[in-house]
Amino acid sequence: MVYNCTMPDGILLEYYLTPAYALEFALGFPSNLLVVLGYVFCLPEWKSTNVYLFNLAVSDLIFLCTLPRLSYLYANTKSEDNGFGCIINRYILHTNLYSSILFMVWVSMDRFLLVRHPSRLHFLLTKRAALYLSLMTWVVVNMQVAPLIFYMVQDMQKGNWSLCKDFGSLGDIENLLGYSLGLTVTGYLLPLLGLGFSSYHINRLLRVQAEVIQGTGTSFRRPLRVVSAVAAMFLVLYLPYHLMRNVRIASRHPWAGLSDCNKIYLESAYILTRPVAFVHSVINPVFYFLMGDKFRELLLAKIRGLVRWLEQRTGTAM
Repeated sequence: MVYNCTMPDGILLEYYLTPAYALEFALGFPSNLLVVLGYVFCLPEWKSTNVYLFNLAVSDLIFLCTLPRLSYLYANTKSEDNGFGCIINRYILHTNLYSSILFMVWVSMDRFLLVRHPSRLHFLLTKRAALYLSLMTWVVVNMQVAPLIFYMVQDMQKGNWSLCKDFGSLGDIENLLGYSLGLTVTGYLLPLLGLGFSSYHINRLLRVQAEVIQGTGTSFRRPLRVVSAVAAMFLVLYLPYHLMRNVRIASRHPWAGLSDCNKIYLESAYILTRPVAFVHSVINPVFYFLMGDKFRELLLAKIRGLVRWLEQRTGTAM
């Protein structure tokens, strides 16, 4: 039993995760759906960047579709009673988490190569290379997240398939901590270094070409600002989640020697970081408009044309 300390975790699930996930769905789903439809119907010629951003938008869209169910369960203080649904939900959640940052690494690399090879002569700037890298990304991310299914099935079998737990609360503590740390390094820290690498080399390349840039009058520094903003976004949003997830798992070990109260407080801190990590699905559409070649202009033109068509139909009907 726990004495002399409050238990805020249940309150956070109902009054924090519920509105947080509902808000992320309300803001992220329409914008990502608009991007996906825009790529399908408005973009006549796809380039390498468009391939990466389209995959990213599809990943975000699939993930966002899981949030209403989570929000409903937390609002009614229920646990997912469908074992298959629990596993699929958590699998999609973590697949999106790690595919998002990896696709942004390819976008950042693409921006660096485009600054270095404006004529797009580099083979990695081709659409075929982007398709291969996108396929490789999905394979790698699924391999990274696949062990989570094993841990979840093992945990749900012990609970008679009646309790759906989050990553940091699964039962096999010993192996889970090693897996979580490995996933943190390979799925988060290495891609984050890739984003930093791209930002550094774009900055260095622009300094070398400073005289040429000033002479053209073109905003070549946009790739640097965008790549730096992407790196900052994943640093701010992902770091607290990964830190607290590993601390949460470690705190449950007997060798940690923590009191029940401290374990509860750490779990609450871990809960606070979870929706923060997925705010990227709401922010990502901003980067689609900043990095997509002429995508913004084509999408706005299509929307204006649709509005005019609806106005004409309405006028004719009257």
